[in-house]
Amino acid sequence: MKVLVTGGTGYIGSHTCVELIKSGHTVEILDNLSNSKEESLDKIEKITGTRPKFHKVDLKDYEKTLEVFESENFEAVIHFAGLKAVGESVEKPLEYYENNVGGAINLLRAMRETGVKKLIFSSSATVYGDQGAKAYSEEMTTGVGITNPYGWTKSMIEQIIRDFSRAQKDFSATILRYFNPIGADKSGFLGEDPNGIPNNLMPVVMKVYRGEIPELTIFGDDYETEDGSCRRDFIHVTDLAKGHIAALENMENGTKVYNLGSGKPTSVFEVISLFEKISGEKLPVRIGKRRAGDLSEFWANPELAKKELGWETELDVEDAIRDTLNYLKNLS
Repeated sequence: MKVLVTGGTGYIGSHTCVELIKSGHTVEILDNLSNSKEESLDKIEKITGTRPKFHKVDLKDYEKTLEVFESENFEAVIHFAGLKAVGESVEKPLEYYENNVGGAINLLRAMRETGVKKLIFSSSATVYGDQGAKAYSEEMTTGVGITNPYGWTKSMIEQIIRDFSRAQKDFSATILRYFNPIGADKSGFLGEDPNGIPNNLMPVVMKVYRGEIPELTIFGDDYETEDGSCRRDFIHVTDLAKGHIAALENMENGTKVYNLGSGKPTSVFEVISLFEKISGEKLPVRIGKRRAGDLSEFWANPELAKKELGWETELDVEDAIRDTLNYLKNLS
């Protein structure tokens, strides 16, 4: 298929472009480069031998977005583009709602105007909120106990897509709820390189390892888990990218929802220990206070994706750490 990937120069988007090209699809990218770099195109080309056509456009600009759709003949869209820093969303809620929800509405309008009938949406496990569970399944209620505007934008966009899908004949939408993506392409050329101070564990570990941050703060060691630290479902970004290919190649009319996770929780201390073991270096760590909204345990039930998409993870946390270290060597 000819696929438009919004946010395709970002971390997950760029890895998905690589896997799309490897699977024989034609890829074009739309991105405003607000939290990514155009050099991602060079890296995609280096890995695959193909350079995606690039449109530097902001989805908030409907007219320019529509121009892209009218000038091309897309068969499907994978929608990643959006602001994603949880803490920043609390400080700048209007910017997050305008960018994420407004951008998604403009995208759907452009798809409607040009007859594009297939959409995959990059959602998040944050839509489940805090329901007192450990393993989260797709049939569970969403929009309960969401603690930040970022999470609410994902929940709102999911509802907008459902309503739009019901109103549009022959429209197919697949919502993919991610858990905790980590790792890098096995080539070592493509990985995560966030701007500023990241919120997620692995990017912070990377910056501490490189000496860009003096120490790694663990937010609480007194949770009711085996080692006192939070447990999360970490998924290798390449497995996550391949989940999009499986979703694209198994679309049906209406809206479908799938978790993309490993179903195997790993604690913060376990991740750090594995990183130190594989890298051979001790990381400077300090124990801080718990963060508001952090759950002690949270992981995916990925059985539906396995059953209906034929997808499951092939890589683990150790693979992700090895690939991350390989990527860091190429950065230095």
